[in-house]
Amino acid sequence: MSFNIASKLARGTAIAAMLATTVFLASCQVRPLYSEGSGVSEKLASVSFAEATTRIELEVRNRLIFLASRGAGEPDKADYKVEFNASSSVIDTLLVASSDTSRAGRATVSVDYTLKSTKDGHVIKAGNQSATALVDFPNQEFAKLRAIRDAEDRAARQAAEFVAADIAAALGR
Repeated sequence: MSFNIASKLARGTAIAAMLATTVFLASCQVRPLYSEGSGVSEKLASVSFAEATTRIELEVRNRLIFLASRGAGEPDKADYKVEFNASSSVIDTLLVASSDTSRAGRATVSVDYTLKSTKDGHVIKAGNQSATALVDFPNQEFAKLRAIRDAEDRAARQAAEFVAADIAAALGR
């Protein structure tokens, strides 16, 4: 008789667990970030970006404009404004001990940003993103400077991709 009660209890527990799992999974909503139904594309198209003051900020700003508008440029009337500061640092990584020179390095671009509503100035999202690009240092000085600049540009574009994803996620909520 006790075997029959244990069997009924196990069956009841299994049914309750299946129902709980079904309810939990039904409450999850997974959809693409840029799906048409979410309206994120329209919101991103109405975002303007602060003016750049440095070359790195200009690279980040241009990439953000391209990503937000999908190549259409900045809007005439923006519903949202992104203010940001971007900075870059280059660090030597492979030091040659005999000549005290470096053969490679890392360029890191860091972006602090704030997404605000233009209607009331309400801060929707604030954060920081960074990206790193590796660089080889050639022996010629001009080639080394150009390699560093290219690495900074790559890191700036990647950091802008991260910022754009954050902005899209914030506007999609």
